[in-house]
Amino acid sequence: MSGYARPDENTLGVIIGKRGRPKPTSSPAARALRQASAGGASLGTGFLGIGAGIVAGIAAIAGLTMYLSGLAFSVNPLPSSFAWLLYCIMLIVVGVTIAIAGERMPHWLFALFLAALAGVIALDFIAIWPLHNIGANATASVAASFGLLIAVTLRRTSEIIVAVALIAAAFVIAIVMTTPLTPDTLPAQLVVLSAVVLPPLFATWLIVHFRRIVQLELDRVLVQSTVSAPRFAVGMLASEELARLDLAAEELFDSVASGRTKLPLDPKTASIAASLATELRLHLIEGRRETWLYHAVTESEQLGKSVTLSDSGSLAGLLDSQQRDGLLSGVWLLVSDKQKDRPTVHVTLGPVGQSLPDDEQSGSPSSLVSVPIVITSTGISRNRVDPATWGAIARVGTFTNATENSSLRVEIDCVVANPADQYHAEQTVHR
Repeated sequence: MSGYARPDENTLGVIIGKRGRPKPTSSPAARALRQASAGGASLGTGFLGIGAGIVAGIAAIAGLTMYLSGLAFSVNPLPSSFAWLLYCIMLIVVGVTIAIAGERMPHWLFALFLAALAGVIALDFIAIWPLHNIGANATASVAASFGLLIAVTLRRTSEIIVAVALIAAAFVIAIVMTTPLTPDTLPAQLVVLSAVVLPPLFATWLIVHFRRIVQLELDRVLVQSTVSAPRFAVGMLASEELARLDLAAEELFDSVASGRTKLPLDPKTASIAASLATELRLHLIEGRRETWLYHAVTESEQLGKSVTLSDSGSLAGLLDSQQRDGLLSGVWLLVSDKQKDRPTVHVTLGPVGQSLPDDEQSGSPSSLVSVPIVITSTGISRNRVDPATWGAIARVGTFTNATENSSLRVEIDCVVANPADQYHAEQTVHR
């Protein structure tokens, strides 16, 4: 029975830690992002990598043109010629390897890439060292720094930053040791340092923010899917979890039926069977206990870090699709406010207010009830709230907002259909 393992996470996708305490794990958005980028550059970064490679090629052509135009005045052209030859061969080899490997740069290729860049810089410095003006004569070494653009979508951000820092340090040391810093020579040194440092750093910053935007939008799309869920439902990971549990249960039953596992079960196998039964019961229970809003908060990378929910009566399930979308959008806009400190939001629903008749003059039976919703946020000033937030909250119901103890407090009077009427309607549909 070594093929069976005790379930290591519950139906919410939360890993069970010591003493049964849940430990947060990655959200569905984070998992999807990791799976999509498992093959290397993806989610649009592959196209950014192609653009970065084109920029590196243009910089190489410009640097080579400058080198050839000043070749007649070069004191020692042989090292710099070898530097350009090494750089061109390296670009071809790395480009072909990345294309064959499926937009990947393995560790060995990245190490070879950096070693080639170091050789290019060293050869270029040897050629221009006697000229005592690194900034005015550096060509292949500057193009080598642009060569890092090829790796910005394929390697970690920290690795690119360390490589840029080492190249910048090499230029600074060479300038200090060879070039007299005068008002005439200093501008050229600053320009070459900027050309060496800024392009790869800007490209790295762009890739980091692009990936963050993609992850944020992916998380928003996944969370939005909960708006159309039934009043009580399991989470977005339910299909994955049920498939895993079903496979484990089938393997256990097949083992018993074929005689590979003898009855009565040994303690280890019995413990595994009990764990599978517990997990399956949890799925059945959660389908009757947790609302769409609970799953939207707990399974979101963005909301899970900043939003807490108090809904003991599971009243969020009574909201219609328009009210759900408004509440989710309003909370999302509040926590996505760009500030230094991460804002926190607490959403409280209930208790149910007074019943509201459809026609107050005729005194007809009540078919509407009031569900008070209170949103309390910290770290968000009222004058910084996006106007779209108020528009989203207005779709939930009439609301008032105020500042309370340096916190923003929004009280919403949400009118929903009577739960009894909803229940009878659902029973009629099922029949």
